Amino acid sequence: MNNQQNEIEIIAPDDAAAILQGKLEELQSEGWIVLVRHDYMARLTRQDRNLDLQVDLLGNLSVEEKPLTLAQESGQWVAIVTLLILGLFVLTMLTILDIL
Repeated sequence: MNNQQNEIEIIAPDDAAAILQGKLEELQSEGWIVLVRHDYMARLTRQDRNLDLQVDLLGNLSVEEKPLTLAQESGQWVAIVTLLILGLFVLTMLTILDIL
């Protein structure tokens, strides 16, 4: 058995990053926002969807669309509630200062 014929050529990190960069530029122009990125993968988000891009060790790019994670959804609610509480606090402070 000849091992040279069975060897698989693995893509270098710089080459994987170059493959990913082309697709990222296209998606960012469509309004997707990059959340996480390294040489072999990236996660993007837009509205209520996530997009996972991955370059495998052979240089093939795969794209998978998923819904938001529970952490992302709950984080949005926490931000909304925090802003409401902060707004009420400011309104209360302005009311108290007007009375004095």
